[in-house]
Amino acid sequence: MITKADKQLLVVFGASGDLAKRKLMPSLFELYLRDLLPDDFVILGASRTQYSDEQYRQAQKDFISSHFDGDAPDAQKLDAFLQMAHYVYFDTEDCAQYSVLKDAIAKWRAEKNIPDRVLYYLGTPPVMFAKIPECLKAHGLNKPDSAEGWRRIIVEKPFGHDLQSALDLNAQLRSIFQEKEIYRIDHYLGKETVQNMLVLRFANGIFEPLWNRNYVYAVEISTTEQLGVEKRGGYYEKAGAMRDMVQNHLMQLMSFVAMEAPSTFDPEAIRDETAKVFKTIRHYAGGEIDKHVVRGQYVSGKINDQGVPAYRDEEKVSQDSNTETYVAAKIMIDNWRWGGVPFYLYTGKRMPDRKAEVVIHFKSTPQQLFKSQCTGPSCNKLTIRIQPDEGIALRFGFKEPGAGFDVRQVSMDFRYDSVVAKHLPDAYERLLLDAMKGDGTLFARSDALEASWSFVDPILNHWKEQGETNLQFYAAGSHGPDKAVELMEDIFYPGHSCPYEGGDDIRTNIAPEG
Repeated sequence: MITKADKQLLVVFGASGDLAKRKLMPSLFELYLRDLLPDDFVILGASRTQYSDEQYRQAQKDFISSHFDGDAPDAQKLDAFLQMAHYVYFDTEDCAQYSVLKDAIAKWRAEKNIPDRVLYYLGTPPVMFAKIPECLKAHGLNKPDSAEGWRRIIVEKPFGHDLQSALDLNAQLRSIFQEKEIYRIDHYLGKETVQNMLVLRFANGIFEPLWNRNYVYAVEISTTEQLGVEKRGGYYEKAGAMRDMVQNHLMQLMSFVAMEAPSTFDPEAIRDETAKVFKTIRHYAGGEIDKHVVRGQYVSGKINDQGVPAYRDEEKVSQDSNTETYVAAKIMIDNWRWGGVPFYLYTGKRMPDRKAEVVIHFKSTPQQLFKSQCTGPSCNKLTIRIQPDEGIALRFGFKEPGAGFDVRQVSMDFRYDSVVAKHLPDAYERLLLDAMKGDGTLFARSDALEASWSFVDPILNHWKEQGETNLQFYAAGSHGPDKAVELMEDIFYPGHSCPYEGGDDIRTNIAPEG
């Protein structure tokens, strides 16, 4: 049973920004509707935009109302929730002005009789991730005044730009807060389907015995989207797909797939095991990078029969940009469980469809007994769909009705919306509640983060040295660079006929419903 958090105060930096509008406030309202927020709770927005409490509440009311599909939220409940929200404006880049925040925290703690517990959320550009903690420290806002109190801080991605910046930021944060008080958030780990991987593996005796090099041929982890960079060209030029998606989301997903069973279901025991995964990744250098990692950039093409521009023609993008919008990587985990099993991670913008999924490709049977039997690594596979239509599908061979033993591939599907009557919690709902309750299970720890950067950093440096030399171009609406398809040829085109209900395109991964 899910329990509500203890009394506390939440400070949201960047409270007038896009993240707060789209994710944080709607998620907090959902927690309120589910009676999971503390009985006495204050949301204190902090930003440089000048608002009164009432102006801020009205702005958030409009945003939250537009967040709901279909029926508008209950007006009385929304108004009651917004009474928890207050606002303080000051220049967050000027440490001297944090006295305004200190006074506001003291005021609302006293009025609401809230113990000395404060959670800070940095919903700001990454450039402020170091500045804000320093200013909090300067005013003594990083430590509670009593033994019963605490201070916690949530830091959004991207956490660092490279290995050295991640090391520097980690060192700085740990000089101000304890490691257990730092919550590095990755919203992918808050998704129900991702969390269910742990339950699927460790609560069922039918999967875990097969979850190793003896039975698994390859693992495929992907996130693709039809959208381009939209109006985020300035940000994307500095990030690219490797930093934006691979180092953050895909490698975190990989750690959940590849980890050993923890000794207990305790946050640190789980994070110990995920950190071990990152520390056993085989590192590439020089020519190995070009062989095992592919980067691409989209040129003009069509999405849903509509023409779309090339990446270099997007707003705030350089005409000679070498920034990657697509990455495919073959990652090897050198440990006893996964030795020899490739993990294929790929992500791209302007792809034919939007999806995020994990696919476990099992090895084929050692002998083909039936004439029409499928052979190859994609005959039996378990697909965990993260988005859209969250669910799980298992693909296997099935005898067609009638005489003989004609075998076809079928897919047995489970969808979350079949068991969730109304509301599938948003990732931020889960993660915000966990941070309020001090549960770090789904948040990245510093050692795991640094280990993942140590794998990515040489690749980024190599690409910088190479310029455009190894940058592959692909048409918007295509499946990505040809070289990426070649890299993952053994799971995309195993060289066999593998008919299944609904067609033979192995790229779809899941047989159509019905």
